[in-house]
Amino acid sequence: MKKLALIGRILFAIPFSIMGLNHFLMTNVFLGMMSSFIPGGAFTVLITGALMIIGSISIMLNKNLKIACFGLSGLLFIFITTIHIPGLFTINWELALIELLKDISLMGGAIVIAVYSDALNTENTK
Repeated sequence: MKKLALIGRILFAIPFSIMGLNHFLMTNVFLGMMSSFIPGGAFTVLITGALMIIGSISIMLNKNLKIACFGLSGLLFIFITTIHIPGLFTINWELALIELLKDISLMGGAIVIAVYSDALNTENTK
């Protein structure tokens, strides 16, 4: 079970690493998605990318798992409310819906991992 939990954590964390890296490689694309009321411009995009990468590494290494997962779920909640829901009222609403559903499911997974992180760490020490 210990190896299966490790595989699950890594598989869960990989998309956050890639999405975080994309914030650095495709900053202009993410700037185009941002609502006009979000401050910071490119700085905000780069900070969110860095937070996703840090959270991903933390999950893979099983360090500060609860903080990382609750942090990522909060970040996803911000994406959902400020980018994806407003995106449902644009011409590209189909893409916004796909991104909304993806982030809702990742947020749910992050919350589950955070809630059960103590039990996972106890099981891993046995």
